Amino acid sequence: QAQLVESGGGSVQAGGSLRLSCTASESAYSSNCLSWFRQAPGKEREGVATIYTGGGRTAYADSVRGRFTISQDNAKNTVYLQMNSLKPEDTAMYYCAASFSCLTTIQALSGVGMDYWGEGTLVTISS
Repeated sequence: QAQLVESGGGSVQAGGSLRLSCTASESAYSSNCLSWFRQAPGKEREGVATIYTGGGRTAYADSVRGRFTISQDNAKNTVYLQMNSLKPEDTAMYYCAASFSCLTTIQALSGVGMDYWGEGTLVTISS
């Protein structure tokens, strides 16, 4: 059974940093892309960042580019999301997801075709 487990969420003040982790089972990590999504109350889910696990290619949503960095540690089957210069509007539940069929970064950030989802970790940014 493929699994994705997120951790690292918490409450910080605006301008602060957090690092989220997504630890995947062997089968989930063998997917070709792992992505981070977020969903705030009353808002639609938003793709935040994605990484192609084979080559390390990354892509970001415009709302986080330059502030967030996605990276991977193949030895630990883990993908990280380093979040800097956090803003109150970054407050959301953050999820990671894996897909075996990411054809484009647009698809990887859309959420369409994701094969596995984690249960999320909550990030709260106060002003």
